[in-house]
Amino acid sequence: MNNQEQIDYWNGNAGTTWVNSQESMDVMLAPLTAPLLAAASAQTDERCIDVGCGCGDTSLQLAKTGANVWGVDISQPMLVRAADRAKSLDLKNTTFSTADASAEKFSAEHDLVFSRFGVMFFTDPVSAFRNLHSSLLATGRLCFLCWQPPGKNPWMSTAGAAIKPFMQEPATPPDPRAPGPFAFADTDYLNGVLDQAGFKNIDISPVTAQLHIADNLDDAVEFQQRIGPLARALSELEGEQQAQALAAARAELSKHMTDDGLNLGASCWLAQATAR
Repeated sequence: MNNQEQIDYWNGNAGTTWVNSQESMDVMLAPLTAPLLAAASAQTDERCIDVGCGCGDTSLQLAKTGANVWGVDISQPMLVRAADRAKSLDLKNTTFSTADASAEKFSAEHDLVFSRFGVMFFTDPVSAFRNLHSSLLATGRLCFLCWQPPGKNPWMSTAGAAIKPFMQEPATPPDPRAPGPFAFADTDYLNGVLDQAGFKNIDISPVTAQLHIADNLDDAVEFQQRIGPLARALSELEGEQQAQALAAARAELSKHMTDDGLNLGASCWLAQATAR
């Protein structure tokens, strides 16, 4: 997708789906959010930009440190939820804006550019990160999470592998660096993007966790149908073929069920850098 396609996508059914899944997603991602927030170490009165803030979970947590947080996203439905949550918590040190972070005209007065899985969707990542770099003070810093390869993320790839035999193969192999969840899975590529964008002292380290997907198999399948590869199966397949794909995914997920429900591994990169 190009940036406009991303804007259209996240303001359509995808945005609504994530709003409806906000509470469960925040809980599920908490084991990854905690080390990201610790690394960012936002301080009172610091000015922070939360890129791809979505429904506001990380923006609100940053704001609770006393930092002044500007959450930006291209999804209006998610931003409405974020603003409502900030209001309900009386967090007046938050602002939310519909903005494309790759093109927004930032002023160089911010201490922190932060993101939890919101920076992998830029059509031109070097240009986008160069623009984010322009928002930082000379003492500013960058801190974000992005996904490692699908094979390192069973919470996404388990069902995807199960339905693969039922899906039509693309005419040409997909570009692994195209905008999408795994665009920065290659750390050499990510390091090069940040270096070309002007960042210094780049450090990329692994963060892993077990994510609690659901308490039971029915809920696990339903979740994967809303957010994950099964959503693609529902949109691209019909009739018996769709039913067989969903059955295959269900059978594969059932192998990983425990007394505590479905818990699957997740692996990310924690990227940190300084402006100067």
